[in-house]
Amino acid sequence: MQLPRGRPRSFDVEAAVERAMGVFWSRGYHATALPDLLRATKLSRGSLYAAFGDKHSLFLRALDRYIADALTRMDVELDPRREPVDGLRAFFAGYVERMSGANGRRGCLLVATAMELAGQDAEAGRRVASFFKTMEARVADALSRAKTAGKLADGVEPASAAQILVCFLWGLRVVAKTAPTRITWQATVDALLDRFIR
Repeated sequence: MQLPRGRPRSFDVEAAVERAMGVFWSRGYHATALPDLLRATKLSRGSLYAAFGDKHSLFLRALDRYIADALTRMDVELDPRREPVDGLRAFFAGYVERMSGANGRRGCLLVATAMELAGQDAEAGRRVASFFKTMEARVADALSRAKTAGKLADGVEPASAAQILVCFLWGLRVVAKTAPTRITWQATVDALLDRFIR
């Protein structure tokens, strides 16, 4: 007969990860202290360590959660069953929306992680690099489908165009933190897309 292994957890682990994600997103990894995480998750020090190990492990869980949410949005916006140009426009419009107002000032957890940790933290760096590659591949796929449909401008090569568009998008996410103006960024995105799409 197997004996029970300790008390079951009396909190929602995923909700705690989401709350921790909000703290890391707003403050950054290094500026987030254990008391900030305890306040946000409403956990005791013992419960937090028992559930997640340490601050770094909790950060990686939060980053994974952020990436999963971003991939879910990407799957909806760039769904292969959609007309590819509509999908691309929806994908970029979604980013413009998230770059505007208070969301724009908060920035992007992936960009912040790349700037703060990618050169020093192998696990965080791998996650960010993998996400960027996935995004580039999905944009390239949408551009390839647009090309097949005759909707790409002459001479546009989907893989190269995807690299340009993704680099532009991440640069825009950084710039938008200083001036989160939706109309300006939507016009900038439209102008660039119009160079690639008929």
